[in-house]
Amino acid sequence: MKGIFLKHTAKVLWTMALLIFLAAACEGIGTTPIGNILDKPRDYAGKKVTVSGEVTEIFSLFVIKYFVVQDKTGRIAVVSDKPLPRKGNTVRVAGTVREAFSIGDQQLLVLVEEGTK
Repeated sequence: MKGIFLKHTAKVLWTMALLIFLAAACEGIGTTPIGNILDKPRDYAGKKVTVSGEVTEIFSLFVIKYFVVQDKTGRIAVVSDKPLPRKGNTVRVAGTVREAFSIGDQQLLVLVEEGTK
């Protein structure tokens, strides 16, 4: 009886470990690395993408609100009219890539979060 219980417990533990590993491995699936957007802005301008990363900055001043998301490849400002996440949170954001402005060879790309007017 004790042997059957131990075998069952071992199977449950292995299954849980496998599920945790798979969940961690799938974290980036379906997201676009921010560095790809920054390296090839023409390929992404006007396109819907999903990015994920850590919130490194937040800014709110009357009519404009944005936060900066950083992954291993770069960082991008996310314009939103939704409540802002906390600095340090890990987020997954879907939106449309837009050029905020361009001066000479410098440009600022932003991600306008879905549902933002």
